[in-house]
Amino acid sequence: MRDLGVGFGYLLKGQRWVARHGRQYGFGLLPGLITLVLYAAALVALALWGADAVSWATPFADDWGSPWQGLFRGFLTAVLFALGLLLAVLTFTAVTLLVGQPFYENLSETVDADVSPDGTAPRSGLPLWRELWISARDSLRVLVRAALWGVLLFALGFLPFVGQTVVPVIGFFVTGFFLTEELAAVALQRRGVELRARLTLFRSRKTLVWGFGTPLGLAFLVPFAAVFLMPGAVAGATLLARDLLGEESAADDPAAPGAPGGRPDTEDVTP
Repeated sequence: MRDLGVGFGYLLKGQRWVARHGRQYGFGLLPGLITLVLYAAALVALALWGADAVSWATPFADDWGSPWQGLFRGFLTAVLFALGLLLAVLTFTAVTLLVGQPFYENLSETVDADVSPDGTAPRSGLPLWRELWISARDSLRVLVRAALWGVLLFALGFLPFVGQTVVPVIGFFVTGFFLTEELAAVALQRRGVELRARLTLFRSRKTLVWGFGTPLGLAFLVPFAAVFLMPGAVAGATLLARDLLGEESAADDPAAPGAPGGRPDTEDVTP
């Protein structure tokens, strides 16, 4: 259970790190803002035209009498919007990381260099297009896994009592696991750690992953919180990745430049 607290500590350290590096934080906000606008437009469109889409997809209900037609199509419209919202939550991080790959890559490298005893950070050595391809491919594979869990939990949600108590809790832990994988992938991909190895690594310390990702997933439910927390989440996930790989850090609190045994604050580098 100690790992739960350690994981949450990395989440806080990441937020403190970006608070001390204003330029990195500012550039890290841009991808989240772009993704938020795109997702908001998609959800508004779904809310406006979802009922029309359901009516088009259910022509067999055209002759149903009142109130059954309205109840049936209203239920399907609500389900469609709920699935769209769930998909938005599950994919927001992946899409934001893909849009902001150069920004978050630079942010993660800066964190690595800041806490590394020798002041260096691992580099992939791959061209940008190759990194984007690997990131998109791995994100899609992770999202397929997350979507399967989402469909399963959505179906279990109709079970009396269990669906309203146990299933939502499991859902938050599942979301936290995949959220952490997406965020830590920025640092681990630079180290050449493949997706299968990453998942094995995360499963070996699930409580650490849950301690980081579950409270972050809960925070992401607050409107616009994901945009402002993303830079710190990437920084914290980089620190967590170093822990998972057993890499030494320069200070007990890597988020505090100038701490005893640590390195002085480093100059911000923009992409």
